[in-house]
Amino acid sequence: MRLTPPTKLVFWISAILAILGLIGTFVTIPFVSGFAFWFVLVAYILLFLGNALKGF
Repeated sequence: MRLTPPTKLVFWISAILAILGLIGTFVTIPFVSGFAFWFVLVAYILLFLGNALKGF
């Protein structure tokens, strides 16, 4: 499998989701804190898809 760099949009969306998930673990944020694990999981899945699929 040949990996390609993700687009800037996909990278920044995944970075924002991961940061929200990490902050939501330590600070109580109404919606984010309950789903902090899922925010981080979706961020890394999105980043993986950005690397694995060309043009994503």
